[in-house]
Amino acid sequence: MAKNRLFKGMMAGVSFLVILSMSAYAGYHAAEMADQENVLTDEYHVEKLLYLEEMIDELYLYDKDEEQLAEGIYTGLVYGLGDPYSCYYTAEEYEAEFQANEGTFYGIGISMEGTQDGYQEVIEVYEGAPADEAGMLPGDIILEVNGEDICGMPGDEVVHAIRDSEDEVQITVNRPDTEKELEFTMTPTDVEISSVYYGMLNSRMGYIQITEFTAVTPAQYQVAFEELTKEGMQTLVVDLRNNPGGLVDAVCEILRNILPEGKIVYTEDKNGERQEEFCDGKNELQLPLAVLVNSESASAAEIFAGAVQDYKKGIIIGTNTYGKGIVQSILSLSDGSAIKLTTAQYFTAKGNIINGKGICPDLLVELNYQPQELLDDKQVLAAMEFLAGKTAQNAYPAA
Repeated sequence: MAKNRLFKGMMAGVSFLVILSMSAYAGYHAAEMADQENVLTDEYHVEKLLYLEEMIDELYLYDKDEEQLAEGIYTGLVYGLGDPYSCYYTAEEYEAEFQANEGTFYGIGISMEGTQDGYQEVIEVYEGAPADEAGMLPGDIILEVNGEDICGMPGDEVVHAIRDSEDEVQITVNRPDTEKELEFTMTPTDVEISSVYYGMLNSRMGYIQITEFTAVTPAQYQVAFEELTKEGMQTLVVDLRNNPGGLVDAVCEILRNILPEGKIVYTEDKNGERQEEFCDGKNELQLPLAVLVNSESASAAEIFAGAVQDYKKGIIIGTNTYGKGIVQSILSLSDGSAIKLTTAQYFTAKGNIINGKGICPDLLVELNYQPQELLDDKQVLAAMEFLAGKTAQNAYPAA
């Protein structure tokens, strides 16, 4: 679970996906496709593909990989939609995406990136994970895994080498600031990624930052809220800046501890069919609330801000949000691969469209610099000023 600490600055946002549902695909149905007009049943396109492969066989300098060629066809088919949020996943890519959305993964609890000389630099060590407990630090350069030099080894192969260790894995690193080689021995395990960080801004005001919405985020949020309550929290700031989104189920679970009874969000697909999420109001938040957003607050973060705004449960502070109000569904195929498609558009409880528009804050506060501390953050200070002296009963005027 997330520890009680305040961020210095803000996490960089990356594009993420709202995944509404996952369903299995039974396989390839040739008879069904034959009755439809499809790209791959059009004789011209099939002949062109065959001709292109013949050209590869005759002219391509290197050996071809049949499996990679096939994966490229699948990838290209979905790419042809021109939708930046739809894509094809290989089995390995799908496994990584699934773990990212679950908020847990099997390993030693580090993220890495390749160096110019072919090794892997540790970028982050997850708190409480085996690597953290063993003493690994960001900046360590991984040289060997179980005695094998990893120079030139692709990052995914290094990951598999670590995860595939039957019991313990031995990692040899160079720590640049000490110019020493260090060895760490640890046991890979399930690692939970923190997406919630929290602390008290002053003796009365709690602060919770949600960096993304994964399957474990609601439980982490609940721990944060309970801990801040014990510390005397009377008002709350929820920071969704640079939050790229995540799971609809996760954000709705958190909002059920904030909103009154009513609709949270609803989606409509191409046929006009709706799916609705509701709150029973039994756990409605009774504290004054401020929600921080910016241009990188997207998707599920916008569901959060839009719901709070619709019900006037808090004030939205910052800048206009990203404007991603569409849903991607991931459908797994029988061979372990998957396809992600944009399948619906979502609307706030009052029917407001988010896609392409975003959420306009109630209080516009620009931030043209990178604060080093939260109490140097202009948007945080605006939230603190607004919440100071407020009560749950009269904090927000009716529209």
